[in-house]
Amino acid sequence: MSAGAESGVDAQVSEQVNDQGDQVEDQVEETDDAADQPRGDRASLLEREGDIAADYLEELLDIADLDGDLDMDVEGDRAAVSIVGADLRQLVGRNGEVLEALQELTRLAVYRETGERSRLMLDISGHRAERRAALVEQANDAVERARAEGQPVSLEPMTPFERKVVHDAVAAAGLRSESEGVEPRRHVVVLVD
Repeated sequence: MSAGAESGVDAQVSEQVNDQGDQVEDQVEETDDAADQPRGDRASLLEREGDIAADYLEELLDIADLDGDLDMDVEGDRAAVSIVGADLRQLVGRNGEVLEALQELTRLAVYRETGERSRLMLDISGHRAERRAALVEQANDAVERARAEGQPVSLEPMTPFERKVVHDAVAAAGLRSESEGVEPRRHVVVLVD
C-alpha cells in the first residue's frame, strides 16, 4: 500500500472513529437510569463488559470495512478484548495513539450499556503484548543501571498503561519507582533504596 493510500485509510478510519465517538458521547448522557440496575457479581459484569465491547468493535470494523477476529477474556480485575487478524496497523496508529482512542470509545460504549465505568483493556494485533514485553525489558535494564550507579534512573515519557507495566516490573525486581511530571511528559523514575 502506498503512503498516500495508507494516509487516506488512516483519515477514513479517524473520521469514522470520531463519528462513532460523537454518537457514543450523545448516548452516554441518556443512561442515567442504568446505574439503578442490579449489578450482579464482578465476574459476570466483566464478562458482560467484554461482550458489549466486542459488539461495539465488531460494528466499528464493519463500518471501516476491516477484517479482524475478536477474542475476549477476563484478566485479573478487568475485561480484555483483542482484535487479531488482517493488517490492522491503522487501528494502532503511531505510538498506539489510535488504539488508546479506540479503547476510550469502547469504554464509553460499555458505560452507556452498564452505567458502570470500565477498566477494559483493548489490544489490536498484539501491539500491547509486544509493548509490554519491551517495557519489562526496559524496566529491568533501568533497575540494573540504578543498582550499578546508585542513582535514580529516569525513563522517557509514557502512557498510563506503559507506566503501570514499568512500575510492576520494578516492584518485581525489588526496587521502588514513582511517576513524575505532567501529561504528556509524565515518566517513571526508578529509585534506589
